[in-house]
Amino acid sequence: QVQLVESGGGLVQAGDSLRLSCAASGRTFSRYVMGWFRQAPGKERALSAGISWNGGRTYYADSVKGRFTISRDNAKNTVTLQMNSLKPEDTAVYYCAAGESGLTTRSNGYDYWGQGTQVTVSS
Repeated sequence: QVQLVESGGGLVQAGDSLRLSCAASGRTFSRYVMGWFRQAPGKERALSAGISWNGGRTYYADSVKGRFTISRDNAKNTVTLQMNSLKPEDTAVYYCAAGESGLTTRSNGYDYWGQGTQVTVSS
């Protein structure tokens, strides 16, 4: 199995930055599409950022574009979400996900999920 472990969440003020990290097990990490989903209270889970297996293609939700940056280090089996200029509406549980198919915004396109890490942004 592929195991994903997120870290880096916390409580910050609006305008601050956080860096979320996801560490993956397995020897085929470099072949997986990776994504960061988030789910806020009362809202559906949605992809905030995704990255192709070689890092050549990225996706950002309109709500985070220009503020968030997703990257991956296949040699270290990690994917990172750098979050800048955080807003209260970014408050959510953030989940790292790995997919065996192409880059997609659909949650059912991802096969493995981390446990989630809470990000809370106060105003």
